[in-house]
Amino acid sequence: MHDTVKRYIDIINTINAKLEDQKIQKIPKIIAVSKTFNLDKILPLILHGHLDYGENKVQEAVEKWTDIKLKNPGIKLHLIGKLQTNKVKFALKVFDYIHSVDSEKLAKKIADEELKQNKKIKIFLQVNIGNEDQKSGINISEVAKLHHYCNELSLNVIGLMCIPPAKEEPNKFFQETNLLNKKLNLFELSMGMSSDYLAAIENDSTYLRIGSSIFGNRNQ
Repeated sequence: MHDTVKRYIDIINTINAKLEDQKIQKIPKIIAVSKTFNLDKILPLILHGHLDYGENKVQEAVEKWTDIKLKNPGIKLHLIGKLQTNKVKFALKVFDYIHSVDSEKLAKKIADEELKQNKKIKIFLQVNIGNEDQKSGINISEVAKLHHYCNELSLNVIGLMCIPPAKEEPNKFFQETNLLNKKLNLFELSMGMSSDYLAAIENDSTYLRIGSSIFGNRNQ
């Protein structure tokens, strides 16, 4: 068995134990974050049957996934990195989910491009939950306004996404995002990475963005 698949199975077992221990009913999906990894690391997981993958950059995703998705139509590709408006038309050709919508300008561009391509994708609004200058995401106080605007554009917003501050306890940030999600009557949450996905599960995350714990260390 390939090392990637072994690590993936270990994570599945860890998650299942957590769900049983906490008596959590909703099983979160794992987004295997494949950014920067070559296909020799990814293909064993595809062959194992995993379907959800995450990429940070549009061009890398187009080059890496266009042919694979044609051969494996069940695969769902998630854009988890920042999306520039001039890349939207390319993003919609290959991605099924965008986790990083954080402005009205970007939302409008996506809506316009959906009409051109006759395609609907699923969207998360990225919240800058720690109010960090260096991070993307919309301020907490502006989330409801952006959500309303997206609804006016008929975008399919399914939930919120956040990345807690790296050197702080993530639980309080996950709790705050979960509460905000419920206030907006949204049902999906994109929270949790390799270092904190168990805490995210405790706070109702439904999509876990796990990369290095599955594929190993990255060579940037």
